[in-house]
Amino acid sequence: MHIPNSMLHGQICPVTAVLSALGVIFAAFMASKSNKKPTAARFGAITALIFAGQMMNFPISNGTSGHLLGGVMAVALLGMPFGVLAMSLVVTIQCLVFSDGGFGVLGANILNMAILGTITGGIINKYLCKRSGRSNISLGIAAWASVMIAALACSVELALSGTISLSKVIVAMLGTHAVIGTGEGLITVAVCSALAAEPIKTSPKRSVLVPLVAAGIIATMMSPFASGFPDGLEWVAEKYQFLHNSAPSFVSPLPDYSVSLVKGEAMATGLAGLIGVVLTFFIAWGVAKMLILPIRQKVTI
Repeated sequence: MHIPNSMLHGQICPVTAVLSALGVIFAAFMASKSNKKPTAARFGAITALIFAGQMMNFPISNGTSGHLLGGVMAVALLGMPFGVLAMSLVVTIQCLVFSDGGFGVLGANILNMAILGTITGGIINKYLCKRSGRSNISLGIAAWASVMIAALACSVELALSGTISLSKVIVAMLGTHAVIGTGEGLITVAVCSALAAEPIKTSPKRSVLVPLVAAGIIATMMSPFASGFPDGLEWVAEKYQFLHNSAPSFVSPLPDYSVSLVKGEAMATGLAGLIGVVLTFFIAWGVAKMLILPIRQKVTI
């Protein structure tokens, strides 16, 4: 659901950029004040896992594919403010390093996937858990809803920018992403069940190594075999003929998850994925260090 530059026009880009910046700043503030903080390494590992998971497009109907967003997963494993920050870092790294989503519309992509989808999904999950007590069902429904919220926001932005009428795009986007959201829900439940927060108390190293190793395996060995079908947004854009190629406003070092010096598509994708996992881990680790250490340090006089 990464919007390219050619799809949004006019004031929608700066407006979403400002909203996203405010949302990320607020999330960083709340994360620094939170009483329940993940370790920096845990935050980095989960963020890297979400990055790798988003590389795995899975096929759905009509020659379309979908991929994990991971917002509800991030909130379930890291807490709300850190979940928003993790998703914001993933979307930003994907744009700047891999040309996945346009630089001019980075604000819209962060707003849709990292802020609106993540926050609403997290709130829905918390509400459903309190009402029913069935955590896995609540997680699955919330993850599905987060995809739908992100797709709805994307539809509204496309309509406001004059790319396509809302009546056309909203039906196609929500219909396609309702199926993708089902996959999101199943993946979220499976991963959160495997990486439950409880083992962190008894095995902190395992809580970092398991998601980090999984991220490396997915990005290096599995991502080359991801579906090549267009994702939900691309499929809708092709259907209504508003998918146009345009010159990139920012030249990334590893466009389309490939390494130009490496021959062989599978090897190039796997190496790019591994670079992405390592880069995401250390950037997220550094961000978490800045947010966590000042709160834990005691001032002595």
